[in-house]
Amino acid sequence: MYLENLVFDAVDPQRLGRFWEAVVGGERLTDEPGGFETRLTVEGGPVLDLCFQRVAEPPSKLPRLHPDLYGGHRQQEEVDRLIGLGARPLDIGQGDVPWVVLADPEGNPCCVMEDRAAYVDTGPIAALPLDSADPDSDVGFWSWLTGWIEAPGAGLPSLRHPSRRGPLLELCPERRPKDSPKNRLHLDVRLEPEEDPDGIAVAIAQRGGRELPRDRDDLPWRIYADPSGNEFCVLPARS
Repeated sequence: MYLENLVFDAVDPQRLGRFWEAVVGGERLTDEPGGFETRLTVEGGPVLDLCFQRVAEPPSKLPRLHPDLYGGHRQQEEVDRLIGLGARPLDIGQGDVPWVVLADPEGNPCCVMEDRAAYVDTGPIAALPLDSADPDSDVGFWSWLTGWIEAPGAGLPSLRHPSRRGPLLELCPERRPKDSPKNRLHLDVRLEPEEDPDGIAVAIAQRGGRELPRDRDDLPWRIYADPSGNEFCVLPARS
């Protein structure tokens, strides 16, 4: 398996997708009424598709997964650029912190990060912080799921593509247990051709995850929750 997609639920996929495409310098893949996709390619590292699917519900105020963007020494310039693209300042009670919190055009929080040694060679997305009930345990689950390896020195249990390039996947202590609403952002992993979908389902359950019901039986992917309740999808192998 490998990590393929960062998926956003969106009231207006085209508007939100074009914003994020401009943010990360993505390559457009799909622009259809029901969805929008753009590809972020980190040179020498991972390829991550940002996918935007239409939903009716507005975003929650405290998401369990959000993007941290690389600012570094040009942090204020990056903040100004994002505001020019349609972002706005956002107060989520962060207080006096060295990063800047913004909201994208649909209100999803994102942070523009200060300079950190851990963010060398990340590309435009510095990190993907994911809330966890047990970060030290969940980092092992996500490493098995994505093939990413532990990234020391990040300050939190974190993973990174084996190339040591591209964003960090950071497991953060959750502020509250996962409740019923679906996460506004989630990750998709893709099976390799030799991997058996039913065998992967068993292995996910053995590691503390669980399979979730699908809205339609004809969907080609299967939906799961990690041990902390965060949704993710397992996509079939490419033919």
